[in-house]
Amino acid sequence: MTQPASLLVVRSVAELRAAVRDWKRQGLTVGLVPTMGALHDGHLALVREAVQRADRVVVSNFVNPTQFAPTEDLARYPRQQAEDARLLSGVGCPLMFAPAPEDMYPEGFATSIAVTGPAMGLEGDFRPQMFGGVALVVTKLFNQVQPDLAVFGEKDYQQLMVIRRFVRDLDLPIDIVAVPTQRDEAGLALSSRNAYLSQDELAVARRLNRILAAAAADAAAGRPLPGVERDAYAAVLKAGFERIDYVAVRRAEDLSVFRDGVVDAPARILAAAWLGKTRLIDNLAV
Repeated sequence: MTQPASLLVVRSVAELRAAVRDWKRQGLTVGLVPTMGALHDGHLALVREAVQRADRVVVSNFVNPTQFAPTEDLARYPRQQAEDARLLSGVGCPLMFAPAPEDMYPEGFATSIAVTGPAMGLEGDFRPQMFGGVALVVTKLFNQVQPDLAVFGEKDYQQLMVIRRFVRDLDLPIDIVAVPTQRDEAGLALSSRNAYLSQDELAVARRLNRILAAAAADAAAGRPLPGVERDAYAAVLKAGFERIDYVAVRRAEDLSVFRDGVVDAPARILAAAWLGKTRLIDNLAV
């Protein structure tokens, strides 16, 4: 595998396609890591995985407006492209694609994507616009880059399932690679939104992983899921979270409900809860 000389930052689709076309003329494989920037060690783990698997890697850096509702944090979502570029240079990424919103969604843009299946329930109930927006921007990135593989994190587990589903449904020739959730020393899942948390809120947030781990152990031992979910919900509130959108155990393959109310196949426990204005999500294998 040949190594790129340095990080190239491009902002137009034409520049992106020219760079990728040159790589493919050389017979190089291409990986893609879609991100919304504000990179942290969780993102960098995805990039390192892509660098190991592909000859060249594109990391997109774009805060995608179509997956935010008007009441959500689009305007205040952290943006730090200069620092992101420095971090990507340090892990051997050759290209960062950082388009402007008007380049991704030019005037007159009128196309949307509807997704169901694993997009239904959980995040889909509380952020109904999200997965259509994710599917739209990821499909655009897939078309722009035409990668051999794309890398996503298990932290956004439902998103990962949605992407795998539409890649299969649309016969896209892209290998979807999943990387386990990256956590801090206390087990908190790394997230760009963690930057919103005060020190007191961080202390509360770091309890979520332990609560989910205990609930996952109960579910794996065969305890009926309504009781597992109810007790985990209560424990999250007792830990100091202000409100909870969901705590649920679902089938790992497609996020469907266990009909008999007990785990009889690979499963995932997923949660979304609020601290002040910050919404945190996490999940663990059962």
